[in-house]
Amino acid sequence: MTVVRPLCLVLLAALLAGPVHAQDAADDRVVRVTGEATERVAPDRATVRFGIVSRAETAEEARSQNATAAKNAMNAVRELGIAEEKMRMETLRLRPRREYDPQTQTHEEKGYEAIRQVVVEVEDLERLPRLVTRVVQRGANRLEGIEYGLRDRTAARNDALRQAARAARDKAELLATTLGASLGPVRQIDEQSFGFQPPSPRVEMQFAKSAAEDAAPEPDAYAAGEIEVNAAVQVTFALQ
Repeated sequence: MTVVRPLCLVLLAALLAGPVHAQDAADDRVVRVTGEATERVAPDRATVRFGIVSRAETAEEARSQNATAAKNAMNAVRELGIAEEKMRMETLRLRPRREYDPQTQTHEEKGYEAIRQVVVEVEDLERLPRLVTRVVQRGANRLEGIEYGLRDRTAARNDALRQAARAARDKAELLATTLGASLGPVRQIDEQSFGFQPPSPRVEMQFAKSAAEDAAPEPDAYAAGEIEVNAAVQVTFALQ
């Protein structure tokens, strides 16, 4: 059976098809670029972890010695004016201590070992060298690590994202003008990645107590460096 369409309907469909195809073609004229940025920010806080290791013949002796050393270390932190909420003591670990004897090729019991960590958050980095010296003199015998950070990560993040967005626009303008086009409005924005890269301090991780009560700290040993804040965004621009 043959279907006869009215001529007016055929002409109307043809007229409508033209603008739609033109609009689709315009939508295809885009440039998609990725902008990257790295901001370097000086840290304004540090988290310090001290280790307190005590060894004795009996478990009770090791525990008691460790408790005294930990108490002295915490008091040393308080003397520097650091608030109570900025310090904490980790759970005590108590275990038998074994040493390998190469002559008998066996492990021998050598009493007990008590291990605890003291964690301190420092927001005045000028206090850091003195803090480490005092805590080591008063009870700690290991410096487990120093982690530098920022009190306000949002501001650093926003700066990095702004720089990444500007980099994306600059790249898009370069590509467009080089190829004889002009940049139009933004069509789409996608955040691709974002991250903080804290510095690695040049600090000895394990050391013996200083014999001198007023031993001068070495500020250079705690140089924080800078925190790298990385951001990347993908932006799609229309071309005109």
